[in-house]
Amino acid sequence: MVFSEPTFLFFFLPLVLAVYFLTPQRYKNCCLLLFSLVFYASGEDEFLIVLLGVVLFNYAAGFAIAAARTRSSARIALGVGVGLNLCTLIYFKYAYFLASTITGNEAVLDFTGRIHLPIGVSFYIFQALTYLIDLYRRSISLQRSLPSFALYVSLFPQLIAGPIVRYSEVEEELRNRTTTREDFAAGAQRFMIGLGKKVLIADPMGVLADRIFAVPLDGVSTGTAWLGVAAYTLQIFFDFSAYSDMAIGLGRIFGFKFPENFNYPYISQSITEFWRRWHMTLSRWFRDYLYIPLGGNRKGPFRTYFNLSVVFIICGLWHGASWNFAFWGAYHGFLLVIERIGFGAALARAPAAFRHLYVMVAVMIGWTAFRAETFEQTRVFLSRMFVPGAGGVAASFPVERFLDPYILLTMMIGVVLSTPAHRYLFAGVRSLGWRFGPVTAAGGSAALLFVSVVAAAAADYSPFIYFRF
Repeated sequence: MVFSEPTFLFFFLPLVLAVYFLTPQRYKNCCLLLFSLVFYASGEDEFLIVLLGVVLFNYAAGFAIAAARTRSSARIALGVGVGLNLCTLIYFKYAYFLASTITGNEAVLDFTGRIHLPIGVSFYIFQALTYLIDLYRRSISLQRSLPSFALYVSLFPQLIAGPIVRYSEVEEELRNRTTTREDFAAGAQRFMIGLGKKVLIADPMGVLADRIFAVPLDGVSTGTAWLGVAAYTLQIFFDFSAYSDMAIGLGRIFGFKFPENFNYPYISQSITEFWRRWHMTLSRWFRDYLYIPLGGNRKGPFRTYFNLSVVFIICGLWHGASWNFAFWGAYHGFLLVIERIGFGAALARAPAAFRHLYVMVAVMIGWTAFRAETFEQTRVFLSRMFVPGAGGVAASFPVERFLDPYILLTMMIGVVLSTPAHRYLFAGVRSLGWRFGPVTAAGGSAALLFVSVVAAAAADYSPFIYFRF
């Protein structure tokens, strides 16, 4: 199920809420766990066993780490736990990529090519890893309740695409939590905002990006290439931040406070700042569980640059098993390195408009590789974007072919909402004497929900982008 489809909105979610709030406190974890497993099985019925296997294995591995009498035996238990989690991820996500890179054996390629990627496997394995590592570091206590641990790994609001929640952030709430009226109202409003971002901005931008990236390469014009990349730039932000909004909102309704995942990344004035604002739970995961253990910036500048490069190549491959994703990660690692070497200091002295332009162009170059299916498509789009008329291209697919008033209006709204500019708009309205009270807020949320539901019902099935990661 997708959060924006009618089955979820009008059947599954109301049923969960009704049963959950009627369930006695001591059984709420079991209730939510049952619905989380049903939610996952609705899309991955045959691979529910993988999720359950990850839960049971990591639950047992946690006991092994906690019961170890020496630090070395705890380290061994941790190594086995981390190793088997990574093997699971490598098998499902990277088997074909590795086979096609290492060998050309047709039998091996045929076998690995038929391996299905379970939805959300990257996210729930990363959450399981944080539990084992933090348990080894003794920053959390052992979770002895199997239902509570299983709920941590499989909680449906953020099971498929994050945010990546650390056990320490929900440890107390797994034991005991309450939902106030304020929590329910704030969570519902946050969910509705996410729903609107998904169906009213991300999906239309996704349709536009898909149309342009499906154009034959010899027909891509400069304007069309920029339009396609701009559409994808808006799509990926609103699609992923919408899921995070909806997950955070649902979590709050059930008494959980998940960490924020986005903080207006497109207003950044350096790539370093961009990664402090984009997919923040993933960034801090790589920082705390890979970059710092590799040595961070404690072993001299060259080791720091090496660590950054390694972390971002792995970050790219985490997003997908292809060389395009590896390039995207290496590209961002390179930008971070040159900013540390000295470009960042020079950039800080430049006008703010230049810094912002640099970030947006750099990010859009990266998104081109992220969205493209092949290196060749990446090369052609970038050449069209920066070398008008490259290759003697005839404008068989001019930009006008893809634009209409609805697309233009959606893009303008997306640009505004990807920045905090709307806050100043509301402040200006307040200065004129219009106060946004509870009734006004409720009316606005209801209107947004109505429009979003109508749009969702009329649209084709549109899963979130990060479902495939």
